[in-house]
Amino acid sequence: QVQLVESGGGLVHAGGSLRLSCVASGTLFFRSYGLAWYRQAPGKSRELVADITAAGLTNYAESVKGRFTISRDNAKNTVYLEMNSLKPEDSAVYLCKGTRFVVYWGQGTQVTVSS
Repeated sequence: QVQLVESGGGLVHAGGSLRLSCVASGTLFFRSYGLAWYRQAPGKSRELVADITAAGLTNYAESVKGRFTISRDNAKNTVYLEMNSLKPEDSAVYLCKGTRFVVYWGQGTQVTVSS
């Protein structure tokens, strides 16, 4: 059973930085997974923040371009989201998604940005 566990969330002032991590277990094929970070704020729908293909190609939501960076370390079964210049509107639960024939989701980590 594949499991994704996020960490690294917290409370930060506007302009600050956080690095989120998502570790996958239960698979020998992590390097074949498409990986993504989503976020969901209260009362809003879940939205894609960034994704990275197995080949390392990346894609970002317009609202985070130039501020967030997604990366992966296949040796550690981990995907990262480096978040800089954080804004209050970035506050949300951030969830990790992994896809290889089946979609897996983590439980999420809370990010709160104070103004």
